[in-house]
Amino acid sequence: MTKVATHPFGRLITAMVTPFLADGSLDLPGAQRLATYLVDEQRNDALVINGTTGESPTTTDVEKSRLVEAVVEAVGDRARVLAGVGTFSTAHTVELAQAAEKSGAHGLLVVTPYYSKPPQAGLVQHFTAVADATGLPVMLYDIPGRAGVPIQNDTFVRLAEHERIVAVKDAKGDLTASGHVLRRTDLAYYSGDDAMTLPLLAVGAVGVVGTSTHLCGAGTLRMIEAFERGDHAEALRLHQQLLPIYTGIFRTQGTILVKAAMNELGLPGGRVRSPLVDATKEELATLREDCAAAGLAL
Repeated sequence: MTKVATHPFGRLITAMVTPFLADGSLDLPGAQRLATYLVDEQRNDALVINGTTGESPTTTDVEKSRLVEAVVEAVGDRARVLAGVGTFSTAHTVELAQAAEKSGAHGLLVVTPYYSKPPQAGLVQHFTAVADATGLPVMLYDIPGRAGVPIQNDTFVRLAEHERIVAVKDAKGDLTASGHVLRRTDLAYYSGDDAMTLPLLAVGAVGVVGTSTHLCGAGTLRMIEAFERGDHAEALRLHQQLLPIYTGIFRTQGTILVKAAMNELGLPGGRVRSPLVDATKEELATLREDCAAAGLAL
């Protein structure tokens, strides 16, 4: 396949929560309804299914495949569906990648193996094995705050040589490092931190993989489009307007507050699975304040 460096998955991507029913089981019709809302109303170009926001540590491999199939059926004709497949095991990650491809995914999100803190040579081996395992384009997920180890600049340069490694979800919080990789490769960078979207655009990023974008996707896309057409004043205005929700959604764990918000809006969300706990009344009240400050109704 030919490597495409510009907007390989569009500009606006939401890491979708996984709706559960009252008994904690998977809500597949709810997942389809939520995906439709995110694509048709919040203007997402793509969705990540089975990411951390989707509670992937607590869903089974079978549930993961069923989710991908359901979302592809619902929106796959008008949005890209990326499957989160990253684990701390290369063999298991390869299995999930191959299952995602069979389920109809359009791409893969692969997080740095977490907890074991592999050396950079191990990261190259891991990501290359996953990229070799399917015909799908791969987005690397660099989040050292959770994984425990960063993907270093030279490692990105090596991995960028692979024809199927095309993008990065950047949650490192190091604009200088990101800028160096963007200068040396054709990897498409997506902000993995909602509030860093505009700063990353300024050094060459193309979009965001967001969490708050369950609520403010349309406004975030307007911000990206304003930046791209050179209307930096409007992009800054929208960034500042949306900043309270960009940061507020993470006052506690993001999944918890997104699901609380979806439930309040009458959209599929449901409960969270342990070890997460549902939002308290106080947390929901604060979220309403953050939404109001960003010009959003909840």
